[in-house]
Amino acid sequence: MHVMFEHRSDTLLPYPVFIRRVIRHIGFAGMILAAALGAGTLGYHGLENLSWVDALLNASMILGGMGPVDTLHTTAGKLFASAYALFSGIVFLATSGVLLAPFLHRLIHRFHLEK
Repeated sequence: MHVMFEHRSDTLLPYPVFIRRVIRHIGFAGMILAAALGAGTLGYHGLENLSWVDALLNASMILGGMGPVDTLHTTAGKLFASAYALFSGIVFLATSGVLLAPFLHRLIHRFHLEK
C-alpha cells in the first residue's frame, strides 16, 4: 500500500521530495480540469450543436466561473448548462483541495514535529 503523506511522527520531507509531491498534485489537478473541460465541451457540442471551438469556449468560461458565451437554444442544452455550472463549482473546490493539500500538510506536519 502506498501512503500519500508521511505520518506525523516522521521527519519533514526534504525540499526536493516535497517539490516532486507538489508537481504530482499539479498534474493530478490538471487531469481533473482536463476531464471536466472535456465533458463540458462534449456536452455543448452534442446538445447545442456548437462547433468544437465554441463548445470549448463555453465549457472553459463556465468552468472558470465566467458564464456561458453563446445563447442556449435547446431545453437539453439549458439543463446541461445548469448541471455543468453546478458540477464546475464542485470541480473548483476539489481542484483547490488537491493543489493546497501538500502545502497545508507540510504546514500542519511542521507544527507536530518536536523541537
